Amino acid sequence: MASPGPVTRDLLETFDDVHSRTFACLDGLTDTEYLWEPVASCMTLRADTNGVFRADPRPAGDVRPAPFTTIAWRIWHIGADCLRGYGRFFEDESQSGDRHLWPGTATEGIQMLADDWSRFRNRVEALGDDRLLQPIGPRAGAYGHESYLLLALHALDEAAHHGAELGVLRDLYHHGFAA
Repeated sequence: MASPGPVTRDLLETFDDVHSRTFACLDGLTDTEYLWEPVASCMTLRADTNGVFRADPRPAGDVRPAPFTTIAWRIWHIGADCLRGYGRFFEDESQSGDRHLWPGTATEGIQMLADDWSRFRNRVEALGDDRLLQPIGPRAGAYGHESYLLLALHALDEAAHHGAELGVLRDLYHHGFAA
């Protein structure tokens, strides 16, 4: 593969920096922390009668304040809801399966996030500068006029701000706020 152009290179460098910070803050995450509910009525992952975990769906409409979420839910959101979910905008990806299915353990959840992160990053890298700057096209519906660069920047924003929230939740847990 040829060296990436400057837009792709800088975007991936930033994406990799966010990846490093996010995964460093998840190092040593326990299952208890993963599913810790710091407030009542958290959105989280819940096991069904078969023991299969699913992420709680977001409430309809613009609910303010937004429901509080667990570390597990935020990891799911970055991985499946955002990075994997945005796969539908790439020509080689069809949207199939239930994105709400997610592992109920910290180790498996972090691995699934790593897989989704890697897949999205590789798709962005494969586009290259020219395609990054072009509109996504009809597969993106009302967003078809937007560029792949804007999609990648949106994914970067989601990963960075939710990654920071993961760090804050872990800090709260380790500083005695866990009941």
